[in-house]
Amino acid sequence: MPFSEDRSAERSRFMPSPALGAVALAASFGAGALINDAAARRAERAHPPTGRMIHVQGVRLHVFDSGRRSVDRPVILLLHGNGACFADWQASGLIDRLAATHRVIAPDRPGFGHSARPHNVEWTPEAEADLFAALLEGLGVERAIVVGHSWAALIAAAFGLRHPAQASKIVLASGYYFPTARADLAFFSAPALPVVGDMLRHTVSPLVARAIAKRIVRTIFAPRPVPERFWRLFPLEMCFRPSQIRASAEESAMMVPAARRLAAHYGEIGVPVEIVTGDDDRVCDPDRQSAELARAIPRSRLEVLPDVGHMIHYAPEAQTRLAEVIMR
Repeated sequence: MPFSEDRSAERSRFMPSPALGAVALAASFGAGALINDAAARRAERAHPPTGRMIHVQGVRLHVFDSGRRSVDRPVILLLHGNGACFADWQASGLIDRLAATHRVIAPDRPGFGHSARPHNVEWTPEAEADLFAALLEGLGVERAIVVGHSWAALIAAAFGLRHPAQASKIVLASGYYFPTARADLAFFSAPALPVVGDMLRHTVSPLVARAIAKRIVRTIFAPRPVPERFWRLFPLEMCFRPSQIRASAEESAMMVPAARRLAAHYGEIGVPVEIVTGDDDRVCDPDRQSAELARAIPRSRLEVLPDVGHMIHYAPEAQTRLAEVIMR
């Protein structure tokens, strides 16, 4: 028979074993984690805290407190949406507009910006409403106008339900209030999963977030173009840190059940309610969300702003109207 050489032993020396593959995979994940953690530290150095660090109920909060203090004008509490931080209000110019006549308190919510997010608390809208009620009390503020944008509109609604004595009114801007089918939430919730989520947010998730960030930003600003001041002033790199990805993922995962839980009680809110939305919001449908909420709260007032999307606090004419609604 023809001569044939047995090369199986030689091949076996060059074929990676499962153990070697696992080691290589672990090494690549470890390298990715080191790179992402270093990027997170660079982002924090580039965007240091500009407010005060305050401990409330055992939580370290970064709180920006500015504006004109007057016994004749109520304090305004601004709560930013998921994935953002207080700098969103600042970059839009709304803080400066309101602070000309009112005291404005704008915290980074737990896990966002420079605020901590302890693992021993499930940060539901109700839990955050309790936290910010305690913050106001600690700052000596008896009552405030509570403004919540996007995801934080659920917090503001919960504040009105749980702490009505501390709210002179609540303003719900571009909010999500009723459960709907959201296919996008499964994707954005993955980094909140146990074990797997830890691995994702320290390795793959920051890379994916950077890759899709501009597309997401364009969607939330549509139909308007993204204003130059957002790119210049908003600390986008802070959003790619593993810690903030975790906070965003947890809020994505709980958005639908939180809306379902609170929806049964909106009619019980006993303080004045202002609802503001853009007529072309492509994140939270204005008819299924804001208009439906106005029907659920008979004493509420609904403002639908024309030719603007989810980020109503950036468009100049919409921001003017939002400020008027907050301060009226």
